[in-house]
Amino acid sequence: MSTLPGRTSEPHFDNPRGGSAVLGKSVIVKGQILSREDLTIDGEVEGTVELQEHRLTVGPNGKVLASIKAREIIVLGTIHGNVETTDKIDIRKDAKLVGDIKTARVVIEDGAYFKGNIDIVRAEVPKPQPAPKPQPVASAPATPIAGVHSVAAAGGGDTKR
Repeated sequence: MSTLPGRTSEPHFDNPRGGSAVLGKSVIVKGQILSREDLTIDGEVEGTVELQEHRLTVGPNGKVLASIKAREIIVLGTIHGNVETTDKIDIRKDAKLVGDIKTARVVIEDGAYFKGNIDIVRAEVPKPQPAPKPQPVASAPATPIAGVHSVAAAGGGDTKR
């Protein structure tokens, strides 16, 4: 039996929060990656990467030649390909991204390299319905009241007695 403490950075498969996966710097992947948890790529990936509801971090050694879809992307390494996020993309100072970006928010730090187009997509907010136009109030037949004369409301006047 080992007395070494367990490593807390390893993903736990029984973790209800979904955890995080890591592709180390010696890992090379060619193909499609679909993830239901946060992912850090510090190796090389060629193909497509999808993490619809999660964060992708491209580490400082990471080289990604792929189209990417994620909730959030943090770039410390290199991406060649179009990226799409539902929340934001953060391109750090020594990072490189060549490709088009479609996102709600973007951060490009001083020193980062970016070449491509940025399409800022605003979240669909339900447009407020126009206020209904006031309906004319049906006036009751004028019944003169003894000693009271009215002045038109448009004049903002007072009632005379």
